[in-house]
Amino acid sequence: MSFAIPLALLALLLVPLALGGYLLLERRRRTQAGAFANPALIPNLLGRRPGRLRHLAPALALLALALIATGLARPHATVSVPREEATVVLAIDVSRSMVATDVEPTRLAAAQDAVRAFLAKLPKGYRVAIVSFAQGAAVVLPPTADRELAERALANLRPGDGTALGGGIARAVQVTERVRGSNGQRPPAAIVLLSDGAQTIGEQTPVSAARRARALMIPISTVALGTAQGVVEVRNPDGFVERVTVPPDPRTLRRVASLTRARFYEAPDGARLRAVYEELGSRVGREDEEREITAFFAAAGALLFLGAGAASAFLFGRLP
Repeated sequence: MSFAIPLALLALLLVPLALGGYLLLERRRRTQAGAFANPALIPNLLGRRPGRLRHLAPALALLALALIATGLARPHATVSVPREEATVVLAIDVSRSMVATDVEPTRLAAAQDAVRAFLAKLPKGYRVAIVSFAQGAAVVLPPTADRELAERALANLRPGDGTALGGGIARAVQVTERVRGSNGQRPPAAIVLLSDGAQTIGEQTPVSAARRARALMIPISTVALGTAQGVVEVRNPDGFVERVTVPPDPRTLRRVASLTRARFYEAPDGARLRAVYEELGSRVGREDEEREITAFFAAAGALLFLGAGAASAFLFGRLP
């Protein structure tokens, strides 16, 4: 929380002063009561004593005073609000390791299913682009708000050889740079990167591509898909089929997310992957915005003052 007029917070000094005044009045009241009657006889003279409840109205009034004094400083808070327009680029690894079956039915099929859940969560007006990468990176869907086209492009993804992770990130960043919003400016953008392995090909490194995204203030949320038990069958030059272990590379993906001030997720199975993409669909549809909340403090203070008056009227038959 921040304040537009921080010096106005000095008004909070009124709260301890008011508390001290109340305690002084309470002591004087007890002293005066003892001067006119034996304190031991007071319970027999009064039909009803509010006891500790007598402090309720002053406590509410002091709290109200604190809220209103804080409101004088014009407080601001960061709140999550829906974005009006944005571009989301889905960068999807389609390397040969994506046919591993440790995530059923295959890693690629589970990824396609999770992306469909993501698209269902995303606001309809948002543009979506899809970049696939294996030996190289390609834009299989330019930015569009047409979800039917997105579903079609997603279904057409096919596995290839190699993992050009850095190239995939770089191409996704290029896609966001070319988009223009209704005002002619580049709208907010986000990249969701899914991969199941380390980079095996390409000159562009994932870290250097992530730094470019950070310079453009484009967050890259990363998802590491698969388990250490993932295996694919590869035919070697001699014609024999080899079983190759294809574990995910969470270290690189975690660094990419950290560099761009985004989040990293691990998805060892299809259910977790779907949950991750559903969460991401909700997250990228919102942005943090600083808003003034003076009205909240004023309204809360007024309600507490009314509550103090009601408590005093009920307990003592008079307003404080």
